[in-house]
Amino acid sequence: MIAIDTNILIYSFDRNDLIKRNKARSLLRSLRSSTEEVILPWQVVGEFLRYLRSLQDSKVLGRADLERVFARYRRLFTIQLPSLDVLDNALDLSARYSLSHWDSILLGACRVAGANTLYTEDMGAPVVIGGIQLVNPFI
Repeated sequence: MIAIDTNILIYSFDRNDLIKRNKARSLLRSLRSSTEEVILPWQVVGEFLRYLRSLQDSKVLGRADLERVFARYRRLFTIQLPSLDVLDNALDLSARYSLSHWDSILLGACRVAGANTLYTEDMGAPVVIGGIQLVNPFI
């Protein structure tokens, strides 16, 4: 199972860094056709929606466009809802690997979902943390 971090979704919209934008879009296209299940942890969904709303607030994206983009990602990828197990795993990962609060919650969600790969540019990727391979598609 594969998970996607917020920065991948955000870069797919970035007008300032066309290299990262193209790499993010290419990755998302390949994941759409993957035979492996691809998830968006709840935290990622919330952060991405906040980003889309900031585009709406700055008049870059209209409300209908925001809803269309958000609905598209909901159709394409499974949204992983939080559970208490996520918090238990986050506490373990934070203590074991000295992770930040939000990074440990993200990896805890990946672990509970059964994701063995997380696409992200954060947390020192490429590296394996808690059995999850972090892959930075931008390097």
